[in-house]
Parts: sequence; C-alpha cells; structure tokens
Amino acid sequence: MTKTIKLIANPVAGRRAQEKILRAKSIFEQKGFVVDLTLTEARGDAVKAARAARDGHYDRVVAAGGDGTLNEVVNGLAPSAIPLGFLPLGTTNVFALEAGIPFDVDKACDLVVGGVARPVCLGMVDDTRFLLMAGLGFDAEAVYRVSGPLKRLAGKLAYVVSALGVWFSHPDDEVRVTLEDGRSLSSYGAILCNARCYGGRFVLTPEASLHSDDLDVCLFLKGGRWHKLLYALKIALGLPLRAPDAEIVKARSLTLDGKGVAVQIDGDYYGRLPLRVRAVPGELVMMFPADRGEE
Repeated sequence: MTKTIKLIANPVAGRRAQEKILRAKSIFEQKGFVVDLTLTEARGDAVKAARAARDGHYDRVVAAGGDGTLNEVVNGLAPSAIPLGFLPLGTTNVFALEAGIPFDVDKACDLVVGGVARPVCLGMVDDTRFLLMAGLGFDAEAVYRVSGPLKRLAGKLAYVVSALGVWFSHPDDEVRVTLEDGRSLSSYGAILCNARCYGGRFVLTPEASLHSDDLDVCLFLKGGRWHKLLYALKIALGLPLRAPDAEIVKARSLTLDGKGVAVQIDGDYYGRLPLRVRAVPGELVMMFPADRGEE
C-alpha cells in the first residue's frame, strides 16, 4: 500500500529553507513515501493546505518552517488523528526545543517517520488554536511592533529591538483574569503556557506540559518599567517567577479583559483583549522522539 506525506513548507523560513525543504522531500521519497508538497506564499496558506489534508488519506502531515507555520498547520489540521510532524526551519523553533526535535534535516525526517505519535493538548483563543503559548501585554506588544524586514535580516535580535522600544514608550497593560472557579485576578500582563519553553530555551512555567489537560498561566503582579526589567532578567537567568512579583496558576478555561491589551499566540500577533481561552485535549496527534514517548 502506498504511503503518503503531505509536506506543508514555508520557503522563506530561516536560511537555506528551500534547499532544506527539497532535501526533506528527497529523504521521505527515499523512505518509500509519496510526497505531496505545498510551498506557502502568504499568511493563511498553511491553514488551507492542512485543512484540505484532513480528507486526503495521508499517513503523515509535516509542517516545515517556524513556529508560525506550525501554528497555521495546527489550526488547519485539528481536530484530526493524522500524525503531525515538524521540521524546524524558522527563527526560534520553540516547539522543536520543547519536544527535542533535531534541527538537522535528516534526523528530523527520521523522527517524522520513526518517532512516537502522542496526543497533545491545545490552547483555544476564541476559535483559534495555539500549541505553545499566548502572551498578553508587554511581549505581545513587542511582537505587534516588530519590523518584518528587520526580522528577516536580524532574526531574534529584531524582537529584542522591538521589546526595548515597548519598554521605553509603552504604558503598563492591566489584565483582568477570571478563572473557571470564578476567582478574579489582576495583573500587568500574562503568559498562558502550554509548554515549558518560552521564546527559545527559557523556562517560564516549569510544570507546563503539552500532554496535560490544562494551561499554566503566569501572571505578572507588579507594574512599572523596572519590574518589567526584573521579570526579563529573571527569565534570562533561569530564576523562578513567584510571589510577590508573579503567580502561576493552572486553568482549563479563563476569561481575560483589558483595554486595548495586545495578544500574541505562538509568537504571532493575534489581536486585542477581551477574549476567552480554554484547554482542548486530544484534538491532535504529534510526532515525538522515541525517548520522550513516555514523558
């Protein structure tokens, strides 16, 4: 029986992306797969391709690109039982760091074919899914303001430049959080985490897991420019975020409100508050390294 892979790839994600994509296609074909390749050209293309793949009788769907491309494929594919693999080509590739996916194309392709398929929990912002995290306030405003040309030229540095601009000029964003048990909390920004890694190898919520049925919500309880700097330094140095400066709570659903507060999901700007968020377990199956199969 013919084995098939739907490969959805972003040809401008990172350096030598097109070369890596063609290499991946060749590797899958050498392993006996028929590869149906879609190269994205604009935002939303990966969503459409993944949605069409749900009824295409594929053995695998593979996203090749950065976390933004992966997010689009997740939103197009879920809910589905077709295993989803990832080839990291982008700027940060947080999911690859979280899941232990190799950055070497050959090894990543081996994992797509021979890894362990495991169900994951997704976050749902209104009707849009996220795999890794949603940010409200400072980090989302930095994502919103980041320059596209600078991002292509400088990569991660573009976010640092944007964050400095927000740090100097943007006022505090107060966020009101209502949990499913009715408890109401107030903070100056929040990160809703479905994974441990944040912005790279930084660990913001050490107990978060792609395989649990809830989200870890990190609330920044203190406002002001110097507290923002303190939070950034603690995250960079791997120091825990805890009271009285921060609080981490677990939630399966929550409502967030705040006047004009920016929102980003999986590293891309989403919009502004208010919104509702919930954890959605079991809608998607993803490929992980064999040694992570029992985590």
